Amino acid sequence: MAIAFDELRILLIEPSDVQRKVITQHLNQAGIQHTRGASTIAEAKEEILRWQPDIVTSAMYFEDGTAHELIQFINRNDLHDTLHFMLVSSEHRADQLEQFKQSGIIAILPKPFTPEQLQRAITATMDLMEPEPLTLELYDIEDLRVLIVDDSLTSRHVLRRVFENLGVEIFVEAENGQQAIDILEEHQFDLIVTDFNMPEMNGRELTQYIRNSSSHAHTPVLMVTARANEPQLANIKQSGVDALTDKPFEPATIKGLISRLLDQQ
Repeated sequence: MAIAFDELRILLIEPSDVQRKVITQHLNQAGIQHTRGASTIAEAKEEILRWQPDIVTSAMYFEDGTAHELIQFINRNDLHDTLHFMLVSSEHRADQLEQFKQSGIIAILPKPFTPEQLQRAITATMDLMEPEPLTLELYDIEDLRVLIVDDSLTSRHVLRRVFENLGVEIFVEAENGQQAIDILEEHQFDLIVTDFNMPEMNGRELTQYIRNSSSHAHTPVLMVTARANEPQLANIKQSGVDALTDKPFEPATIKGLISRLLDQQ
């Protein structure tokens, strides 16, 4: 059952009382009426289990831990299907943000963020919560065969959920490029979705294999990576990648890319 925008429950975790009040005001102005606050990781864990919010909006650093520890807590308690995580941070270092981008969070908002950035993040969350089957001209969506390649279990889970919301029913998952090749030797797919950085074989090497394969050369490849804006990926399409998008991604972006890739064949 779809949830209305004004029914969303958001838990705001922020050590600064002032910042917590400011962000709460932004949420209220965006139309969010149900909010609660926590100032520590310990308080947040208790509130998550007690209140069961739809969205957790969290700063990165606290006296008793980090937001990454909170994400691990959510995953350990199997709450990732119903609880969506947004990071609010002034951190810009790529190495510090990498683990969050790989953890399946729905958005990273800067400090300070604009009303438009907040609205987009909430809309992305709503898209993830509400199934909206995709109609394609050349495929029946329920027959679409999708291979998801990512060494992060959480990232694979989020991608799969996005595709399920679009009506896709047939999935195979691989943890790296080499596993994907082993699968491709025996199966055909209509779409391959891959990360870039993976052990054993990365996304570029996997794509090169696909393009040199007589069986899969024309299969569309969508790369979803935490490093989409880095110089080393500037020419990734020369390796045969058909489309590239960043982590975290908006479900609407994935939907648009799938439509373009599969209906242009």
